[in-house]
Amino acid sequence: MTNKKEITSLMTAKKIVKIACLSGAALVFASCRGQISEKPPIHPNMNMDQQPRMEAQEVNKFFEDNRSMRQPVEGTIARGLKKEDSAYYLGVDENGDWIADIPVKVTKELLYRGQERYDVYCTVCHGGTGAGDGIIMTGNYGYVPAPTYHQDRLREAPDGEIYSAIYNGVRTMPSYATQIKVEDRWAIVAYIRALQASQNIDEATIRQYDVDITELQNEYKAEQERLAELEEARKPEKEAEATVAMGEQLVGQYACGTCHNEDGADGGIGPTWAGLFGSTAEGVDADGNTISITKDEAYIRESIVTPDAKKTAGYEQAVMAPFDYLSETEIESLVLYIKSLSDN
Repeated sequence: MTNKKEITSLMTAKKIVKIACLSGAALVFASCRGQISEKPPIHPNMNMDQQPRMEAQEVNKFFEDNRSMRQPVEGTIARGLKKEDSAYYLGVDENGDWIADIPVKVTKELLYRGQERYDVYCTVCHGGTGAGDGIIMTGNYGYVPAPTYHQDRLREAPDGEIYSAIYNGVRTMPSYATQIKVEDRWAIVAYIRALQASQNIDEATIRQYDVDITELQNEYKAEQERLAELEEARKPEKEAEATVAMGEQLVGQYACGTCHNEDGADGGIGPTWAGLFGSTAEGVDADGNTISITKDEAYIRESIVTPDAKKTAGYEQAVMAPFDYLSETEIESLVLYIKSLSDN
């Protein structure tokens, strides 16, 4: 039989061997830290890395052009993007004309959604009531002024035209096709119509509702007086004189060059200013009657303040916003500048 002393010695020996093994392993692992190996890492499962397919831009000798990336088969349409309904997606009918009415049901929920989206994307330029007095327009940032929605032309415009402005952009307004989804575009159109109705309602219609008209009129009068006082306080002590230099500065400030050029080139959105002063041309008046236009100082003034009054042939589409808020000095300076382009 093994005595007690031998058992104790055997257990002590096993402990020593175990400690030695652990110490050796620790030294091995510690010695591997920071070392660089030229051997590839062990990667036992390669099927996810090496798949029978081509990477983007990878050469593929199977095709004549050696490209692995292929064009979709002609006529391929991504799932959910067929967009056969041109009235809904484009705002036009089968003939390419703007549709007259919103192609979705107008509900209270749609109007509230349109108001929320309008406040996000449209208020900065078109203003809270659609009067074209947003901060971007009143802050002299050099943009073509946004037109008021409360003019006859836009009140009578088809719904598809307003949708198209959101979808395609117009003048210096960019397209919002990527920011505003289709259903929200129509919601905005519906809300714009609500703004137009609210700002152009007659007194007889208002009296059908529980509204204190006298109170509204007093509030409006007080607001107008406040704005008049503010405008008076902002006027300089000495009115500046009209100059060609001021006119040139205003042209840049209001981005007039977006539509008009000064080199006589054709094809712009508006007529060229080169040689314009004193010239004559055929055109139409506000009623669509053919007239002869003499482009004198009175015509230029009228075109700045009321651009729809007389339109030169070839430029009948009414796209210019009225600049009726300019001061007399500013209008005179613009006239002088345009005249100088003909004098030179």
